[in-house]
Amino acid sequence: MGARRPGLLAPLRDRSFALLWTGMSVSLVGDGILLVALAWKVYELSNAPVALAAVGVAMTVPHVALLLVGGVVGDRFDRRRVMMASDAVRGLAVALLGALALSGHLRLWHVLGLIAVYGAATAFFGPAFDAVVPDIVPADQLVQANAIDQFARPLALRMVGPALGGLLLAAGGAATAFLVDAATFAVSIGCLLGVRPAAYRDEPEPAESPSVLADVRDGLRYVRANAWLWATFVAAAFAYLLFMGPVEVLLPYLIKNELHAGPGVFGAVLAVGGLGALAAALAVGRLGTPRRSMRFVYLAWTGSTLMLAVYAVVGAAWQVMAVSLAFSALESAGTVVWLTVKQRLVPRALLGRVSSLDWFISTGLVPLSFAVTAPLAAAVGARATFLVAGVLGAAVTLAFLFVPGVRDIDDGAALEQPVPAGLAVAA
Repeated sequence: MGARRPGLLAPLRDRSFALLWTGMSVSLVGDGILLVALAWKVYELSNAPVALAAVGVAMTVPHVALLLVGGVVGDRFDRRRVMMASDAVRGLAVALLGALALSGHLRLWHVLGLIAVYGAATAFFGPAFDAVVPDIVPADQLVQANAIDQFARPLALRMVGPALGGLLLAAGGAATAFLVDAATFAVSIGCLLGVRPAAYRDEPEPAESPSVLADVRDGLRYVRANAWLWATFVAAAFAYLLFMGPVEVLLPYLIKNELHAGPGVFGAVLAVGGLGALAAALAVGRLGTPRRSMRFVYLAWTGSTLMLAVYAVVGAAWQVMAVSLAFSALESAGTVVWLTVKQRLVPRALLGRVSSLDWFISTGLVPLSFAVTAPLAAAVGARATFLVAGVLGAAVTLAFLFVPGVRDIDDGAALEQPVPAGLAVAA
Protein backbone atom coordinates (compact mmCIF):
# COMPACT_ATOMS: atom_id res chain seq x y z
CA MET A 1 0.00 0.00 0.00
CA GLY A 2 1.38 3.43 -0.95
CA ALA A 3 2.19 6.13 1.56
CA ARG A 4 -0.76 8.25 2.52
CA ARG A 5 -0.70 11.73 0.96
CA PRO A 6 -0.62 14.56 3.56
CA GLY A 7 -3.88 16.44 3.93
CA LEU A 8 -4.28 19.81 2.26
CA LEU A 9 -4.03 21.68 5.57
CA ALA A 10 -1.10 19.67 6.95
CA PRO A 11 1.48 22.50 6.56
CA LEU A 12 -0.68 24.81 8.69
CA ARG A 13 -0.03 22.61 11.72
CA ASP A 14 3.47 24.07 11.74
CA ARG A 15 3.33 27.33 13.71
CA SER A 16 5.98 29.05 11.58
CA PHE A 17 4.24 28.24 8.30
CA ALA A 18 0.87 29.26 9.76
CA LEU A 19 2.30 32.64 10.74
CA LEU A 20 4.04 33.05 7.38
CA TRP A 21 0.77 32.25 5.57
CA THR A 22 -1.30 34.54 7.80
CA GLY A 23 0.99 37.53 7.36
CA MET A 24 1.20 36.98 3.61
CA SER A 25 -2.59 36.69 3.33
CA VAL A 26 -3.24 39.94 5.19
CA SER A 27 -0.61 41.73 3.11
CA LEU A 28 -2.17 40.36 -0.09
CA VAL A 29 -5.54 41.75 0.94
CA GLY A 30 -3.79 45.12 1.06
CA ASP A 31 -2.28 44.49 -2.37
CA GLY A 32 -5.77 43.80 -3.71
CA ILE A 33 -6.97 47.08 -2.22
CA LEU A 34 -4.01 48.85 -3.84
CA LEU A 35 -4.73 47.23 -7.20
CA VAL A 36 -8.19 48.79 -7.40
CA ALA A 37 -7.37 52.08 -5.67
CA LEU A 38 -4.26 52.76 -7.73
CA ALA A 39 -5.92 52.04 -11.08
CA TRP A 40 -8.93 54.21 -10.30
CA LYS A 41 -6.87 57.05 -8.80
CA VAL A 42 -4.54 57.15 -11.79
CA TYR A 43 -7.49 57.30 -14.18
CA GLU A 44 -8.88 60.15 -12.05
CA LEU A 45 -5.59 62.03 -12.37
CA SER A 46 -5.32 61.28 -16.10
CA ASN A 47 -8.05 59.37 -17.90
CA ALA A 48 -5.76 57.72 -20.46
CA PRO A 49 -4.19 54.26 -20.67
CA VAL A 50 -0.75 55.85 -21.07
CA ALA A 51 -0.89 57.13 -17.47
CA LEU A 52 -1.52 53.71 -15.94
CA ALA A 53 1.02 52.21 -18.33
CA ALA A 54 3.60 54.69 -17.00
CA VAL A 55 2.81 53.60 -13.46
CA GLY A 56 3.34 49.99 -14.52
CA VAL A 57 6.71 50.87 -16.02
CA ALA A 58 7.70 52.79 -12.89
CA MET A 59 6.89 49.79 -10.71
CA THR A 60 8.43 47.05 -12.82
CA VAL A 61 11.73 48.62 -13.97
CA PRO A 62 13.31 48.87 -10.48
CA HIS A 63 11.73 45.55 -9.56
CA VAL A 64 13.36 43.75 -12.47
CA ALA A 65 16.65 45.63 -12.04
CA LEU A 66 17.05 44.49 -8.41
CA LEU A 67 15.76 40.92 -8.64
CA LEU A 68 19.18 39.27 -8.99
CA VAL A 69 20.48 41.21 -6.01
CA GLY A 70 17.33 40.22 -4.13
CA GLY A 71 18.00 36.55 -4.80
CA VAL A 72 21.58 36.77 -3.53
CA VAL A 73 20.45 38.66 -0.42
CA GLY A 74 17.82 35.99 0.22
CA ASP A 75 20.47 33.23 0.05
CA ARG A 76 23.05 35.10 2.14
CA PHE A 77 20.90 36.47 4.95
CA ASP A 78 17.99 35.44 7.14
CA ARG A 79 15.13 35.28 4.66
CA ARG A 80 12.64 36.26 7.33
CA ARG A 81 14.46 39.53 7.98
CA VAL A 82 14.75 40.24 4.27
CA MET A 83 10.96 39.93 3.93
CA MET A 84 10.39 42.15 6.98
CA ALA A 85 12.61 44.89 5.53
CA SER A 86 10.77 44.67 2.21
CA ASP A 87 7.41 44.97 3.99
CA ALA A 88 8.60 48.01 5.94
CA VAL A 89 9.72 49.90 2.83
CA ARG A 90 6.57 49.06 0.87
CA GLY A 91 4.34 49.97 3.79
CA LEU A 92 6.01 53.36 4.11
CA ALA A 93 5.68 54.07 0.37
CA VAL A 94 1.95 53.28 0.38
CA ALA A 95 1.44 55.29 3.58
CA LEU A 96 2.97 58.32 1.85
CA LEU A 97 0.57 57.83 -1.07
CA GLY A 98 -2.29 57.85 1.44
CA ALA A 99 -1.03 60.94 3.21
CA LEU A 100 -0.66 62.88 -0.05
CA ALA A 101 -4.10 61.80 -1.24
CA LEU A 102 -5.62 62.75 2.11
CA SER A 103 -4.10 66.22 1.91
CA GLY A 104 -5.28 66.69 -1.68
CA HIS A 105 -1.73 67.10 -3.00
CA LEU A 106 -1.28 63.75 -4.73
CA ARG A 107 -0.05 64.15 -8.30
CA LEU A 108 0.88 61.62 -10.96
CA TRP A 109 4.61 62.19 -10.43
CA HIS A 110 4.17 61.35 -6.74
CA VAL A 111 2.54 58.07 -7.72
CA LEU A 112 5.34 57.26 -10.17
CA GLY A 113 8.10 57.92 -7.64
CA LEU A 114 6.55 56.07 -4.70
CA ILE A 115 5.41 53.12 -6.76
CA ALA A 116 9.00 52.79 -8.05
CA VAL A 117 10.18 52.44 -4.43
CA TYR A 118 7.43 49.89 -3.87
CA GLY A 119 8.56 47.85 -6.88
CA ALA A 120 12.21 47.96 -5.82
CA ALA A 121 11.38 46.60 -2.36
CA THR A 122 9.22 43.84 -3.83
CA ALA A 123 12.31 42.52 -5.66
CA PHE A 124 13.65 41.34 -2.29
CA PHE A 125 10.44 39.82 -0.97
CA GLY A 126 9.48 37.41 -3.77
CA PRO A 127 12.71 35.35 -4.02
CA ALA A 128 13.03 35.20 -0.22
CA PHE A 129 9.46 33.96 0.17
CA ASP A 130 9.85 31.31 -2.53
CA ALA A 131 13.05 30.04 -0.89
CA VAL A 132 11.86 30.13 2.74
CA VAL A 133 8.91 27.75 2.24
CA PRO A 134 11.09 24.60 1.83
CA ASP A 135 13.05 25.73 4.91
CA ILE A 136 9.89 25.33 6.98
CA VAL A 137 7.78 22.68 5.24
CA PRO A 138 8.80 19.01 4.77
CA ALA A 139 9.35 17.93 1.17
CA ASP A 140 6.27 15.69 1.15
CA GLN A 141 4.08 18.68 2.06
CA LEU A 142 5.39 21.15 -0.53
CA VAL A 143 2.51 20.69 -2.99
CA GLN A 144 0.04 21.30 -0.16
CA ALA A 145 1.99 24.38 0.99
CA ASN A 146 2.02 25.76 -2.56
CA ALA A 147 -1.67 24.99 -2.95
CA ILE A 148 -2.38 26.92 0.25
CA ASP A 149 -0.24 29.76 -1.10
CA GLN A 150 -2.14 29.80 -4.38
CA PHE A 151 -5.40 29.51 -2.44
CA ALA A 152 -4.53 32.54 -0.30
CA ARG A 153 -3.31 34.68 -3.17
CA PRO A 154 -6.50 34.77 -5.25
CA LEU A 155 -8.70 34.81 -2.16
CA ALA A 156 -6.87 37.84 -0.77
CA LEU A 157 -5.52 39.55 -3.87
CA ARG A 158 -8.38 39.00 -6.30
CA MET A 159 -11.46 38.59 -4.09
CA VAL A 160 -11.32 40.07 -0.60
CA GLY A 161 -8.83 42.83 -1.44
CA PRO A 162 -10.54 44.25 -4.55
CA ALA A 163 -13.99 43.98 -2.96
CA LEU A 164 -12.75 45.79 0.13
CA GLY A 165 -10.91 48.27 -2.09
CA GLY A 166 -14.12 49.13 -3.92
CA LEU A 167 -15.92 49.68 -0.60
CA LEU A 168 -13.10 51.84 0.75
CA LEU A 169 -13.02 53.90 -2.44
CA ALA A 170 -16.75 54.49 -2.19
CA ALA A 171 -16.63 55.29 1.53
CA GLY A 172 -13.43 57.27 1.99
CA GLY A 173 -11.69 57.62 -1.35
CA ALA A 174 -8.23 56.52 -2.43
CA ALA A 175 -6.55 57.97 0.67
CA THR A 176 -8.39 55.59 2.97
CA ALA A 177 -7.63 52.64 0.70
CA PHE A 178 -3.90 53.46 0.60
CA LEU A 179 -3.67 53.84 4.39
CA VAL A 180 -5.45 50.54 5.02
CA ASP A 181 -3.03 48.84 2.63
CA ALA A 182 -0.09 50.36 4.53
CA ALA A 183 -1.45 48.91 7.79
CA THR A 184 -1.49 45.39 6.31
CA PHE A 185 2.29 45.49 5.93
CA ALA A 186 2.59 46.11 9.67
CA VAL A 187 0.51 42.98 10.30
CA SER A 188 2.77 41.00 7.98
CA ILE A 189 5.88 42.17 9.84
CA GLY A 190 4.31 41.18 13.15
CA CYS A 191 3.63 37.67 11.87
CA LEU A 192 7.16 37.30 10.49
CA LEU A 193 8.54 38.22 13.92
CA GLY A 194 6.86 35.08 15.22
CA VAL A 195 8.48 32.81 12.63
CA ARG A 196 11.29 31.34 14.71
CA PRO A 197 14.60 30.66 12.92
CA ALA A 198 14.92 27.55 15.12
CA ALA A 199 11.97 26.10 13.22
CA TYR A 200 13.98 26.10 9.98
CA ARG A 201 15.13 22.65 8.94
CA ASP A 202 18.78 21.73 9.18
CA GLU A 203 20.81 21.45 6.01
CA PRO A 204 24.52 21.58 5.10
CA GLU A 205 25.89 25.12 5.13
CA PRO A 206 27.13 26.37 1.73
CA ALA A 207 30.73 27.43 1.47
CA GLU A 208 31.35 31.13 1.87
CA SER A 209 31.12 32.86 -1.51
CA PRO A 210 33.75 35.46 -2.38
CA SER A 211 31.32 38.01 -3.85
CA VAL A 212 27.78 38.81 -4.86
CA LEU A 213 28.76 38.42 -8.52
CA ALA A 214 30.13 34.96 -7.82
CA ASP A 215 26.84 34.03 -6.20
CA VAL A 216 24.93 35.28 -9.23
CA ARG A 217 27.23 33.34 -11.57
CA ASP A 218 26.62 30.14 -9.60
CA GLY A 219 22.89 30.58 -10.02
CA LEU A 220 23.22 31.34 -13.72
CA ARG A 221 25.40 28.27 -14.32
CA TYR A 222 22.89 26.04 -12.60
CA VAL A 223 19.94 27.42 -14.56
CA ARG A 224 21.80 27.27 -17.87
CA ALA A 225 22.63 23.58 -17.29
CA ASN A 226 18.95 22.67 -16.83
CA ALA A 227 16.71 23.24 -19.84
CA TRP A 228 13.50 22.74 -17.86
CA LEU A 229 14.44 25.87 -15.89
CA TRP A 230 15.80 28.27 -18.48
CA ALA A 231 13.26 27.39 -21.17
CA THR A 232 10.36 27.94 -18.75
CA PHE A 233 11.83 31.26 -17.64
CA VAL A 234 12.17 32.45 -21.25
CA ALA A 235 8.70 31.17 -22.21
CA ALA A 236 7.23 33.12 -19.29
CA ALA A 237 9.15 36.23 -20.34
CA PHE A 238 7.52 36.26 -23.78
CA ALA A 239 4.11 35.42 -22.32
CA TYR A 240 4.35 38.28 -19.81
CA LEU A 241 5.49 40.63 -22.58
CA LEU A 242 2.36 39.84 -24.55
CA PHE A 243 -0.31 39.80 -21.84
CA MET A 244 0.77 41.74 -18.73
CA GLY A 245 0.32 45.22 -20.20
CA PRO A 246 -3.06 44.48 -21.79
CA VAL A 247 -4.44 42.86 -18.63
CA GLU A 248 -3.22 45.50 -16.18
CA VAL A 249 -3.80 48.58 -18.35
CA LEU A 250 -6.62 47.78 -20.77
CA LEU A 251 -8.93 45.65 -18.63
CA PRO A 252 -9.91 48.52 -16.26
CA TYR A 253 -10.05 50.83 -19.30
CA LEU A 254 -12.38 48.40 -21.11
CA ILE A 255 -14.67 48.15 -18.07
CA LYS A 256 -14.74 51.89 -17.44
CA ASN A 257 -14.92 53.30 -20.96
CA GLU A 258 -16.55 50.60 -23.11
CA LEU A 259 -18.81 48.77 -20.66
CA HIS A 260 -19.43 52.04 -18.76
CA ALA A 261 -19.15 50.31 -15.37
CA GLY A 262 -17.64 51.54 -12.11
CA PRO A 263 -14.91 50.36 -9.74
CA GLY A 264 -17.33 47.91 -8.12
CA VAL A 265 -17.55 45.92 -11.36
CA PHE A 266 -13.79 46.03 -11.77
CA GLY A 267 -13.40 44.68 -8.24
CA ALA A 268 -15.99 41.98 -8.97
CA VAL A 269 -14.14 40.91 -12.12
CA LEU A 270 -10.94 40.49 -10.11
CA ALA A 271 -12.86 38.70 -7.36
CA VAL A 272 -14.40 36.16 -9.75
CA GLY A 273 -10.95 35.54 -11.21
CA GLY A 274 -9.76 34.92 -7.68
CA LEU A 275 -12.54 32.39 -7.19
CA GLY A 276 -11.33 30.44 -10.21
CA ALA A 277 -7.73 30.49 -8.99
CA LEU A 278 -8.86 29.43 -5.54
CA ALA A 279 -10.78 26.44 -6.88
CA ALA A 280 -7.85 25.37 -9.05
CA ALA A 281 -5.39 25.59 -6.16
CA LEU A 282 -7.66 23.47 -3.97
CA ALA A 283 -8.02 20.86 -6.70
CA VAL A 284 -4.27 20.53 -7.27
CA GLY A 285 -3.62 20.51 -3.52
CA ARG A 286 -6.00 17.60 -3.03
CA LEU A 287 -4.93 15.61 -6.10
CA GLY A 288 -1.18 16.30 -5.94
CA THR A 289 1.18 17.01 -8.79
CA PRO A 290 0.39 15.15 -12.02
CA ARG A 291 2.84 12.54 -13.28
CA ARG A 292 3.66 14.61 -16.37
CA SER A 293 4.19 17.82 -14.48
CA MET A 294 5.86 19.95 -17.14
CA ARG A 295 3.27 19.09 -19.77
CA PHE A 296 0.56 20.04 -17.29
CA VAL A 297 2.25 23.36 -16.48
CA TYR A 298 2.69 24.37 -20.11
CA LEU A 299 -0.79 23.33 -21.22
CA ALA A 300 -2.41 25.14 -18.29
CA TRP A 301 -0.46 28.33 -18.97
CA THR A 302 -1.16 28.10 -22.71
CA GLY A 303 -4.89 27.89 -22.03
CA SER A 304 -4.69 30.73 -19.55
CA THR A 305 -2.95 33.05 -22.02
CA LEU A 306 -5.40 32.13 -24.77
CA MET A 307 -8.25 33.40 -22.60
CA LEU A 308 -7.03 36.97 -23.20
CA ALA A 309 -8.19 36.72 -26.81
CA VAL A 310 -11.76 36.24 -25.55
CA TYR A 311 -11.67 39.73 -24.00
CA ALA A 312 -11.75 40.99 -27.59
CA VAL A 313 -15.38 39.92 -27.98
CA VAL A 314 -16.95 40.48 -24.54
CA GLY A 315 -19.98 42.74 -24.42
CA ALA A 316 -21.19 42.52 -20.83
CA ALA A 317 -19.74 42.48 -17.32
CA TRP A 318 -20.69 38.84 -16.70
CA GLN A 319 -18.75 37.79 -19.80
CA VAL A 320 -15.65 39.60 -18.53
CA MET A 321 -16.08 37.78 -15.22
CA ALA A 322 -16.33 34.39 -16.95
CA VAL A 323 -13.11 35.01 -18.88
CA SER A 324 -11.38 36.22 -15.74
CA LEU A 325 -12.43 33.05 -13.91
CA ALA A 326 -11.05 30.74 -16.62
CA PHE A 327 -7.84 32.76 -17.03
CA SER A 328 -7.05 32.70 -13.30
CA ALA A 329 -8.00 29.05 -12.75
CA LEU A 330 -5.65 27.81 -15.45
CA GLU A 331 -2.84 30.14 -14.41
CA SER A 332 -3.11 29.08 -10.75
CA ALA A 333 -3.16 25.35 -11.49
CA GLY A 334 0.01 25.63 -13.55
CA THR A 335 1.72 27.78 -10.94
CA VAL A 336 1.08 25.37 -8.03
CA VAL A 337 2.68 22.52 -9.96
CA TRP A 338 5.56 24.68 -11.23
CA LEU A 339 6.49 25.95 -7.75
CA THR A 340 6.42 22.42 -6.35
CA VAL A 341 8.65 21.02 -9.10
CA LYS A 342 11.13 23.87 -8.68
CA GLN A 343 11.29 23.57 -4.89
CA ARG A 344 11.77 19.79 -5.03
CA LEU A 345 14.51 19.71 -7.65
CA VAL A 346 16.59 22.85 -7.01
CA PRO A 347 19.17 22.56 -4.19
CA ARG A 348 18.06 24.66 -1.24
CA ALA A 349 21.29 26.66 -1.07
CA LEU A 350 20.60 27.85 -4.63
CA LEU A 351 16.83 28.25 -4.40
CA GLY A 352 16.85 31.97 -3.61
CA ARG A 353 19.04 32.73 -6.62
CA VAL A 354 17.13 30.41 -8.93
CA SER A 355 13.86 31.98 -7.81
CA SER A 356 15.27 35.46 -8.38
CA LEU A 357 16.36 34.41 -11.88
CA ASP A 358 12.87 33.03 -12.41
CA TRP A 359 11.39 36.41 -11.44
CA PHE A 360 14.11 38.37 -13.28
CA ILE A 361 13.84 36.57 -16.61
CA SER A 362 10.09 36.00 -16.48
CA THR A 363 9.28 39.63 -15.71
CA GLY A 364 12.21 41.21 -17.51
CA LEU A 365 10.10 42.34 -20.46
CA VAL A 366 7.13 43.54 -18.38
CA PRO A 367 8.24 47.21 -18.48
CA LEU A 368 8.29 46.95 -22.28
CA SER A 369 4.82 45.37 -22.18
CA PHE A 370 3.47 48.36 -20.26
CA ALA A 371 5.32 50.79 -22.53
CA VAL A 372 3.93 49.41 -25.82
CA THR A 373 0.38 48.63 -24.67
CA ALA A 374 -0.96 52.19 -24.74
CA PRO A 375 0.36 53.14 -28.22
CA LEU A 376 -0.69 49.76 -29.62
CA ALA A 377 -4.20 50.16 -28.20
CA ALA A 378 -4.35 53.69 -29.60
CA ALA A 379 -3.39 52.38 -33.03
CA VAL A 380 -5.55 49.24 -33.31
CA GLY A 381 -7.95 49.46 -30.36
CA ALA A 382 -8.13 47.73 -26.98
CA ARG A 383 -10.01 44.69 -28.25
CA ALA A 384 -7.63 43.98 -31.13
CA THR A 385 -4.73 44.28 -28.66
CA PHE A 386 -6.31 41.61 -26.47
CA LEU A 387 -6.80 39.34 -29.49
CA VAL A 388 -3.18 39.58 -30.64
CA ALA A 389 -1.84 39.18 -27.11
CA GLY A 390 -3.89 36.07 -26.38
CA VAL A 391 -3.29 34.17 -29.61
CA LEU A 392 0.39 35.01 -29.96
CA GLY A 393 1.12 34.50 -26.24
CA ALA A 394 -0.49 31.06 -26.24
CA ALA A 395 1.43 29.98 -29.33
CA VAL A 396 4.77 31.10 -27.90
CA THR A 397 4.13 29.42 -24.54
CA LEU A 398 3.21 26.09 -26.10
CA ALA A 399 6.24 26.16 -28.42
CA PHE A 400 8.68 26.13 -25.49
CA LEU A 401 7.28 22.81 -24.26
CA PHE A 402 9.09 21.21 -27.19
CA VAL A 403 12.54 22.59 -26.33
CA PRO A 404 14.84 19.56 -25.81
CA GLY A 405 15.16 18.77 -22.11
CA VAL A 406 11.98 20.46 -20.90
CA ARG A 407 10.00 17.20 -20.81
CA ASP A 408 12.80 15.09 -19.30
CA ILE A 409 11.13 15.27 -15.87
CA ASP A 410 7.92 13.87 -17.33
CA ASP A 411 9.63 11.12 -19.30
CA GLY A 412 11.67 9.81 -16.37
CA ALA A 413 15.02 10.70 -17.90
CA ALA A 414 17.85 11.37 -15.47
CA LEU A 415 18.19 15.09 -15.01
CA GLU A 416 21.56 16.74 -14.74
CA GLN A 417 21.55 18.76 -11.55
CA PRO A 418 25.11 20.17 -11.53
CA VAL A 419 25.84 22.16 -8.37
CA PRO A 420 28.52 24.85 -8.71
CA ALA A 421 31.81 23.91 -7.08
CA GLY A 422 32.12 25.13 -3.52
CA LEU A 423 28.51 24.61 -2.58
CA ALA A 424 28.43 21.88 0.05
CA VAL A 425 24.91 20.70 -0.68
CA ALA A 426 23.52 17.67 -2.50
CA ALA A 427 21.37 18.20 -5.53
